[in-house]
Amino acid sequence: MFNIQASHEFEAPADAVWNYLEDFGHIERWWPQDAEAIKIERIVLEGEGVGMTRHIYNAFMTSPVSERLDGLEPSTKTLRLAIVGERPAGLTFYQAVGQVVDLPGNRCRLDYRGEFTTHSGQPEEAHAFLAEAYRLMFVGLTAALARAT
Repeated sequence: MFNIQASHEFEAPADAVWNYLEDFGHIERWWPQDAEAIKIERIVLEGEGVGMTRHIYNAFMTSPVSERLDGLEPSTKTLRLAIVGERPAGLTFYQAVGQVVDLPGNRCRLDYRGEFTTHSGQPEEAHAFLAEAYRLMFVGLTAALARAT
């Protein structure tokens, strides 16, 4: 089992960031439109609430990245998800936890951590893919927050 984690501070209240994350079915609200590496073409939703899956069809990828919402805890602003079905970048297992933490001065931090395994037992390709996805998540949320003010 391999681990990856990243954090990003936002010049916005925790509730503003949480508003985007808890709306799990609508990642296109905040994902960067100009993302070259992982560009969303369309989303297909399956189910509702905890247990729902968002099938994310990306440009240049033959299969969707299917993310299942495994937990949503508004009181702690925490979400849990897993990539299911056919997984990208050699992943055989992936689950993640994201938590929005209040900071002084009407600011917050998103802590995101994942666990994964790979076909090859080597984490390099999967780690690079996930690190880029995390980076784009932070870029997209920052831009969405800026548009909202």
